[in-house]
Amino acid sequence: MKAAVWHDTKDVRISNIEEPSVQPGAVKVKVAWTGICGSDLHAYHHGIGVQTGQPHPLTGRMAPLTLGHEFAGTIAELGEGVTGLAAGDRVAIEPLIYCRECSYCRQGKYNQCEQFGFVGLNSDGGFGEYAIVKPYMVHKLPDNVSLEEGALVEPTAVAYHAVRQSRLHVGGKAAVFGVGPIGLLTILSAKAAGAAQIVAVDVSDERLEKAKEVGATFTINSAKENAAAKILELTGGVDVAYEAAGVQATFNDAMTVIKKGGEIMVIAAFAKQPQIDLLQLMVKEANVTSILAYRHIFPEVISLIAAGQLDVKKVITKKIELDQLVEDGLELLLHDKSQAKILTRIGS
Repeated sequence: MKAAVWHDTKDVRISNIEEPSVQPGAVKVKVAWTGICGSDLHAYHHGIGVQTGQPHPLTGRMAPLTLGHEFAGTIAELGEGVTGLAAGDRVAIEPLIYCRECSYCRQGKYNQCEQFGFVGLNSDGGFGEYAIVKPYMVHKLPDNVSLEEGALVEPTAVAYHAVRQSRLHVGGKAAVFGVGPIGLLTILSAKAAGAAQIVAVDVSDERLEKAKEVGATFTINSAKENAAAKILELTGGVDVAYEAAGVQATFNDAMTVIKKGGEIMVIAAFAKQPQIDLLQLMVKEANVTSILAYRHIFPEVISLIAAGQLDVKKVITKKIELDQLVEDGLELLLHDKSQAKILTRIGS
């Protein structure tokens, strides 16, 4: 089968590899669509996140590995002992790898598992024609949710988990710093959660136009005007600032614009450790919180997409074929800031 295999930094090869066989207790999925995530970009450009050096303790796998963890498709085959699913089921994949035995897993906090990992980084993933996953990763899609939308369930789950874990309330005010795919999905999620005002901040006019389309009340290009001053002028301060950019300047602005008792919810990974003005945090009696991935949220996200409450199709800016993944995906996203979510067609 054809797959995009990570070998090293800047070395992802579209190769013909052996089609995987389903094992007892596993599910074989014929992949239809896979999204390109920031984690895929980190893996390609910086070699960050991919299992190297030694096999992952739960999967027994290490590079070279097929990338991709935002994917949906159709069940091709069930391993012995798998129940509740059938060949032909249309499904979205929740790609978290966890042990189900450590104290965090037993508390239901499986995204904090001591051996936490991702399909597509710590095992073979969705940039291949077929993928082998565990039954607990498989979520059926309603008939009115397309496989393209199914591939967007995973990144939407990240954004929705951030909103759900935050202190945002119905009628509250929010700011979203950084409106790449996760930022855009955070706007959608905050709107679905009842935010009355949502301010989007970015340095790309194209992305800010997309932010308006998905529901931002106001947009600010922070390369052209003082974002913090403008947010305070427009809102008087926000209840929650979602940090989806991952840079010091946006974190500083987030600290400035939250109300007393407000919250900064960190979603982005910071390349450089940020400095925090603890005095300002204390004076405001504010909170800085964060999330890692998601937990117990895929069914809710799928239901909201099916009901039209989360129109995730709006964040798609480009669709490509698997053969184009490197040039028109992993390389393009590094310099073309007008792009949001690029979906890759894997199967017919």
